[in-house]
Amino acid sequence: MTSEQAPPLAVEQYRRLAGTIHEVQLERGLKTLMVTSAVPHEGKTLTVSNLALTLSESYGRRVLLVDADLRRPLIHEVFNVDNSRGLGDVLRGSTTDVPYRQVSDHLTVLPAGRADQPMEALTSDAMRALLEGAAATFDWVLLDAPPVGLMPDARLLAALTRAVLFVVRARSTPHAIVTRAVAEFESDSMVGVVLNQVDEHDIPATGYYEDYYPGPARRSVEPLSESEYTEKG
Repeated sequence: MTSEQAPPLAVEQYRRLAGTIHEVQLERGLKTLMVTSAVPHEGKTLTVSNLALTLSESYGRRVLLVDADLRRPLIHEVFNVDNSRGLGDVLRGSTTDVPYRQVSDHLTVLPAGRADQPMEALTSDAMRALLEGAAATFDWVLLDAPPVGLMPDARLLAALTRAVLFVVRARSTPHAIVTRAVAEFESDSMVGVVLNQVDEHDIPATGYYEDYYPGPARRSVEPLSESEYTEKG
């Protein structure tokens, strides 16, 4: 899970994103944030994982990362945690204890587990109660949600979180598909849009960050790189 070779520019961009999210929290009092995309393979899991790592390690916030993509869960693979029990099991009532997995001092993961009816589970009273309880315990509750363009899960889940961060893959997703997906959410719930997998050569300040950070950022947990994420599925 650690990455001593994380590009300095990537480290800085995730810090900037975490800083923006922190400001939104102060302004709006939000503690629960859903991260989604229009279609699969946009990098939403990579984005929410690195955001969780940055908020917990750089900002010292107590973060709970929830794998709410019950149809295609990946968080347990990213963080190499047990997925035999998770969110789905809690929502269907097969376990009374929430199977949290401690990743670091400030970061906790709730894997997806198993769910028979994902859409019904994500919009249930049990899900609402779980999020409310988590928000009372953690500084941030981040949800890796399903893509909004395929199933209604994410759109319905947004009603429980009140805040959505949208991930778009550069030079990949057609503009019309992104527009339709964003329109699924209330405008006041949209916190922002992350443009993912941008070629560093298209960013003018790349050389500056390489000079500013002559070596790997000294952190106990580094942002996952694109190659590490790809290797995990």
